[in-house]
Amino acid sequence: MSQSPLSCDVLIIGGGPAGSTAATVLARQGLDVVMIEKERHPRFHIGESLLASNLPILKELGVLEEVAAMGVHKPGAEFVTDTGEGRLSFPFRHAIDRQADHAFQVRRADFDALLFRNAAKAGATTCEETRVTTVSFPPNGRPLVDVRTKDGETRTYSPRFLLDASGRDALMLRQHGKTFADRRNNKAALFSHFRHVPRAEGKDMEGYISVHLVKGGWFWMIPLPDDIMSVGFVGDHDSFKNHGGSLETLFWKHVNASESVRNRMEKAEALAPISTTGNYSYKGDKAWGERYFIIGDAFGFLDPVFSSGVMLAMNGALRGAKVAQAWLKDPKRGRKEARKAERQTRKEMRLIGWLVYRINDPLLRYFFMRPKNHPLRMRDAIIALLAGNFSPSWRVMLPFRAFTLVFFIAKYIIRRPRFT
Repeated sequence: MSQSPLSCDVLIIGGGPAGSTAATVLARQGLDVVMIEKERHPRFHIGESLLASNLPILKELGVLEEVAAMGVHKPGAEFVTDTGEGRLSFPFRHAIDRQADHAFQVRRADFDALLFRNAAKAGATTCEETRVTTVSFPPNGRPLVDVRTKDGETRTYSPRFLLDASGRDALMLRQHGKTFADRRNNKAALFSHFRHVPRAEGKDMEGYISVHLVKGGWFWMIPLPDDIMSVGFVGDHDSFKNHGGSLETLFWKHVNASESVRNRMEKAEALAPISTTGNYSYKGDKAWGERYFIIGDAFGFLDPVFSSGVMLAMNGALRGAKVAQAWLKDPKRGRKEARKAERQTRKEMRLIGWLVYRINDPLLRYFFMRPKNHPLRMRDAIIALLAGNFSPSWRVMLPFRAFTLVFFIAKYIIRRPRFT
């Protein structure tokens, strides 16, 4: 006889920051929550730099003290160029409407494991090394979610509502929607962890993330515990084409092409082989359907130059939890909440995307490295975005729009035809 589907209130696909955040919130509301993770924690993941706006969420989840204990104190970010601007720091304490004056750099393996275990403590049923294979939607019924464990065991769940937090697997979009590669930001990355890479120089700047803006892309340098530095290069198509050598050769080619990066990597010792990921910027055609909502990277992913990934994921998880709660009480109300949540997610991605799409533009780099703060506090508005305030008030948006206006006027003047 076939086994009957296992029932639950909410099933969450994926046990990263988005899935674990949503699971914790929903389980605390007394709902029967099941979270399915394909790997076993701790597992390696890139994206170690958190933002100041993450801190209130971490406090709400009850893990802020543990994150502080495992992480490196991050007071801000610095941007570095080899084209004359030099270095410019953006301390979070100057942000308009700031929620915190610092963040943390963390090993994602430890951070993700902490959030996952915290969801279990809140009452969620957590399954590791278990992969969701298919999701189907019988007419007028609950979703059916088929899973397979590492031992080959199969089972089916029948949740009242489904949250997809499957990350770059984008399971629901692959099976029931579409993903669109972001042609404006079609890049790839090379990265690893290193020792003997000096941290940012300056008073109270040891914990700063460094973003080196180089030809065709940018480097990140993220200080981690135990004197480890996460270093990665993100480049456009031209940075990778016609390369027939190893990943290590390509990585060090780009390191040596930048004076500022080369100087810091002079004594670097790699702790693991160079890894790569490509074509990683994308968006989904929809964020929800009947009895499901998509959160975090499962819906879309931006170039990580401004460390927005975890913040967008956790914000999306909080909205996804609200959608689930509303839907379980009244599907009509749930659909309304889902439309609202999708609009907000797209709005956040457009806002930070404005800077992401233009980070390789020489004019944007020029203005970005020379922000004028008075009288509108344009610099502090940019810092607010860098700190993770992706749903800003008019106090942030007014000076930021002034910054974008100055950019577009300058762009028009430069491109305007000259008649004699």
